[in-house]
Amino acid sequence: MSDIIAAGQAAIPGPKTLRHLRACMLCSLVQTSADFKRYGCPNCDEILQLRGSMDRVQLYTTNQFEGVIAVIDPEHSWVARWQRTAKHVRGMYAARVKGRIGQEMEDILEARGIKYRPRDGTDQD
Repeated sequence: MSDIIAAGQAAIPGPKTLRHLRACMLCSLVQTSADFKRYGCPNCDEILQLRGSMDRVQLYTTNQFEGVIAVIDPEHSWVARWQRTAKHVRGMYAARVKGRIGQEMEDILEARGIKYRPRDGTDQD
């Protein structure tokens, strides 16, 4: 990853990358826009197809997010379960993501049998 400092298995952004961080609006993973374009979202790229498309990165990620949670062992982390990231890859996740995916993507998710849960805190169980 670009300008990311490895800490064990988790990636921590260096100071130069902080202003370039974005969060996936579907899973809340935090990466730089360059990394979303280069690698896609490891949790959502099958659906969002971010890899190679800066337009899609801009559409389905946001720089408007609050808090960052480092998830090192997703399957055993109560915080990952609480954030609904226990089945996702280890990494950095936003606690709350401002913004929503568009209706077109919500329809695609629904057609695949996936319930969209906004990461902005409006969807409460």
